[in-house]
Amino acid sequence: MENLTKQTHICMKTICCFVLISLLLLSIRVKGNSEEFSYDPCSEKGPKFWGELNIEWAKCGNGSIQSPIALSKWTADLTRGLGDLRRNYRPANAILRNDGHEIIVSIYILFLTYYVGFVYFFFILFNQFRSKIVFSSFTFNSMYPLELHMVHFNNVTQKTAVVGVLFEYGPRDPFIYMIERDIKYINIDGGEEFLGKVDPRVARLDGRKYFRYIGSLTTPPCTEGVIWTVMETVQTVAPYQVKLLQQALVEEKNARPLQKINGRDVFYFDPFSWQSVAAE
Repeated sequence: MENLTKQTHICMKTICCFVLISLLLLSIRVKGNSEEFSYDPCSEKGPKFWGELNIEWAKCGNGSIQSPIALSKWTADLTRGLGDLRRNYRPANAILRNDGHEIIVSIYILFLTYYVGFVYFFFILFNQFRSKIVFSSFTFNSMYPLELHMVHFNNVTQKTAVVGVLFEYGPRDPFIYMIERDIKYINIDGGEEFLGKVDPRVARLDGRKYFRYIGSLTTPPCTEGVIWTVMETVQTVAPYQVKLLQQALVEEKNARPLQKINGRDVFYFDPFSWQSVAAE
């Protein structure tokens, strides 16, 4: 808990031009990666070999706090110190991109924030609608067909915070529904389209229970120190929406295998557990 507190309790000041430069660099890196690695476990460019493909990706092979990991509230540390999530999202211009591995919606605005501890993270991407036929990256003693990563970045501290949302089959997801037509016509591996105004609040983040741990990016360069928040509430997605995402990608299976926890702290926040204790 001490390491987590140090990383999340840092004062922040923001410089607009630096954040925009960071967004540009991130876009270039993600696009370039599409030709350099694979999720195929039988490929020489598969997850097992990511750390050997590029010297800057070494953490993918030798990192000690990699993502994703298996999550369970029965083994996580229940803590009230985390508190409820605080989000401040607003409609903003967005760009839809397909890098061959993920469908990415980039939100280019500075005032979409996600609050972790005492640090504000700017919301830059709905990153990685990651679809897989059987498995998703994160597990709650079960498997899911789709997950959404909402990526936030703090330019001053150079820290990244990601909110993960899992999906099971059911009624269609409203955010994916909003961009379905654009997904159908965007080019595979490098396609890009201006979406106009997009409201991030359409993406459902129901429930107050979540997991928190320090991990990494789930794609090369597998940078560590990422603050992960994975919502316990599972959302629903229509089967045709998952198929639509799969058909738009070079690889329909795009989830990195589970990584070792290596003794790190994994926390679970449930506000209702404290209410029940108080009632007793």
